[in-house]
Amino acid sequence: MTLLLDGEHIRGRGMKVTGDLRIESGDMSGQTSNSDTAHKGFKPKTLTVTLLIRFIDAADLRTLMRLAEATESGGQLKTYRIVNDTATAIGMRQVQFSDGVSAREDDTLRAWRVQFTLTEKLSNPERVEKRRAANAVGTQSAPGQGVSGSSTGAGAGGTGVGQELTGFEAILKNVDDYLGRQS
Repeated sequence: MTLLLDGEHIRGRGMKVTGDLRIESGDMSGQTSNSDTAHKGFKPKTLTVTLLIRFIDAADLRTLMRLAEATESGGQLKTYRIVNDTATAIGMRQVQFSDGVSAREDDTLRAWRVQFTLTEKLSNPERVEKRRAANAVGTQSAPGQGVSGSSTGAGAGGTGVGQELTGFEAILKNVDDYLGRQS
């Protein structure tokens, strides 16, 4: 299997590439046994790569570590264009190293067992989310009259159009009007 990152060939024996797509969901059951979930979106796809690099090919491990440690001008991790059959099949074009690179000595062979993870950068769901227009905030309204800031009588405390006050409300209105005149 071939794996190229910006044209740099990742060399190793017995390379295995595993693609993964995480779908986030939240439990909506509360304290019940209901199985309802809320879809929270797709997380970036990942590729987990495992391979064997012989001790005599130590330069291949150095190349891999150099690629993993590379940063761009702003200090963020370098983004690579990927060429790999699994990446193409699941729709990955650009990746970054994530979760570290591990290289452990094999128990029987004179080689390192290497594992690393590549995470998709600028995924299709991410592009769609950025292009999607922000939802406009609509005004909310409730049945009934709106509260007015004016003190002309017909708004905040006035009787309004065709609305009568009960006896207790009329007393409260008179007290409110009296206190309003005192201040």
